[in-house]
Amino acid sequence: VQLQASGGGLVQAGGTLRITCIASLRSETIISMNWYRQAPGKQREFVARITSSGLTKYADSVRGRFTISRDNAKNSMYLQMDSLNSEDTGVYYCHTDTRDELDQKRDYWGQGTQVTVSQ
Repeated sequence: VQLQASGGGLVQAGGTLRITCIASLRSETIISMNWYRQAPGKQREFVARITSSGLTKYADSVRGRFTISRDNAKNSMYLQMDSLNSEDTGVYYCHTDTRDELDQKRDYWGQGTQVTVSQ
């Protein structure tokens, strides 16, 4: 499984940004897709999750500002980020939990995409 994240960039505080993650699968089935982020000098933290059935979960710090969505047909996941502030600055990583044809669960990380929010 390969995960390709894109769409990061520089945005002013209060602005919006949409980042994308595309998963390349072989025979795996996606259980959930997730966004994590890591700010400079801090540990990686959970941002949002969406399951194959569309159930979502958000970190308290982004709930009401960020919206996660996915296109199952395209194995793609999106994160719409509104009302951005400086604390949202960091590298955003996509992550997925999968199940293979033997019902073995594995998770995968993609490379990150940088999001920088300026004052």
